[in-house]
Amino acid sequence: MTGLRIGEAAQRTGVSAANIRYYEKQGLLAPALRQDNDYRLYGDADLHRLRFIRMCRAMDMSLDEVRTLLALDGQRPEDCRAASQTVESHLQHVRQRLGELRVLERELRQLKTLCDGRPGVQPDRHPACPGRCRVTARTRQPCQTPCLRGRPLENRSAWRAWNQPFRSGLI
Repeated sequence: MTGLRIGEAAQRTGVSAANIRYYEKQGLLAPALRQDNDYRLYGDADLHRLRFIRMCRAMDMSLDEVRTLLALDGQRPEDCRAASQTVESHLQHVRQRLGELRVLERELRQLKTLCDGRPGVQPDRHPACPGRCRVTARTRQPCQTPCLRGRPLENRSAWRAWNQPFRSGLI
């Protein structure tokens, strides 16, 4: 195959032209051959490498993790171990993030219970807060009454941190 210009390489690999330039600048992709008019040209090996980078990035691997995997040739047993360790390390990172996302989901569900999207119809709304959405009201000024009393929140410190600027009069 003759070389492809960057736009054609982007179409074939699913990697944007801007990202191809960036990966080249970061050393993940060898500098492309250039035509007389200075257009970059990419061959089959470049396309394969770009697809591999795209696959790794789709799995949320960092550029350093991708760089580590690209540096391995897979011919030596230690390369296989290094690849396995890199993937295992990333898997641990993903598991940690999943745990964090589960906590975030619980907190968002609890926040959602403060407002069902219909102002004024929350049955447990404090009488001093009529007609106000208890979520968006926090962006304007704090409710002066303890609307959240008795509502257990997973992360009360996060809620207090969010509400603190209102209490102190900063907002």
